[in-house]
Amino acid sequence: MRRMPVPLFLLVLILVALNLRPALSSLAPLLDRITQDLGLSTLAAGLLTTLPVVCLGLFAPLAPRLANRLGAERTLSLALLMLGFALWLRASDLTVLLYLGTLLCGGSIGVAGTLLPAIVKREHPERADLFTGVYTMALCLGAALAAGLSVPLANLLDSWQASLTCWVLLVVVALSVWRISMPHPWPEQTSTAHNTAPRLWHLPLARHITLFMGCQSSLAYIVFGWLPFLLQQRGLGEVEAGWLMAASVMSQVLTALLAPVIGRMGRDQRPAILLLLTCTAIGLLGLMIGPLSLRWVFAVLLGFGQGGSFSMALTLLVLRTADARLAGALSGMAQGTGYMLAALGPLAVGILLQVTDDLRVIAALFALILLAAAILGLKAGRRLRIQAHPTTGAEVVEG
Repeated sequence: MRRMPVPLFLLVLILVALNLRPALSSLAPLLDRITQDLGLSTLAAGLLTTLPVVCLGLFAPLAPRLANRLGAERTLSLALLMLGFALWLRASDLTVLLYLGTLLCGGSIGVAGTLLPAIVKREHPERADLFTGVYTMALCLGAALAAGLSVPLANLLDSWQASLTCWVLLVVVALSVWRISMPHPWPEQTSTAHNTAPRLWHLPLARHITLFMGCQSSLAYIVFGWLPFLLQQRGLGEVEAGWLMAASVMSQVLTALLAPVIGRMGRDQRPAILLLLTCTAIGLLGLMIGPLSLRWVFAVLLGFGQGGSFSMALTLLVLRTADARLAGALSGMAQGTGYMLAALGPLAVGILLQVTDDLRVIAALFALILLAAAILGLKAGRRLRIQAHPTTGAEVVEG
């Protein structure tokens, strides 16, 4: 089978990954404007930020099944096509289409995001952790661009709908390059992904990785969905709040690239996970209740922590599995269930804001999620590996 050359694979990986966060991060800086324009309540706005994450969780487990039936390459093409349509649909003046388009965005991102780690493991298994870092870097860059440019684009085009529609162009570029250069399918390596996925639930390691993914993703989607709004509650302007979020997400790029390398330096990934979560805690809690004079420092620390944590979570999917088939199965499980859990975070923030405007209560919620992430990260970061087993389907061994 033909393997895609490394430079071309990196280009495609970056282009596809760039598209998997603008649908989420472009909404948050405009959320106050959208709620006022459409007359949405705080809870309704919370649902707008929560529903795409729910769809991430619902659709992620379907990715191995679709890849088994259609091939990973065609499935990724369809996911990008649906993402472009969803971005166009949600720019409608009708509230129902805004919600429907947002739901479809989450579903398409869930499928594409689940397939990419398995494709990385298949195409270049010897460099899977480093390529995962590049993939995460591109995710962060896409999120930062959308967060920073959403308000300026809305002001320039005099329409938040037009601002949201602009991101369709990036999808068109990625889909075109992917269709031209996509590798030949490897059916013998993807056909058993659906059979393997359910069997991973009996493994504590798989559950720990899944729950760790859920906790760190919950904080990430709270930031994507609510951070600019929460900063505006502290008295910051709309533009500055958007750029603070963009600065935080841009800061993720460095640790997204370095986290897999740092994780490999020690015996396991636990020290790196704790360091990254500490940065996240200082940055996020500082932005909520710390001195505003240090807001840019807190934003950068938050970015360092979250970029590295997400990259580490994705790296665990490839480091803890013996082959691409198991990586795809674990990816579907971790991103499916993990994102369903992650959706509770933005929803909880929306509910809390409905009953109180005290950001100390929001900060307490963040602290609880961070504590859970630390406990689970210590369990998921041990040097173990999931490999195939003839009887149980999979087993955990020292790795």
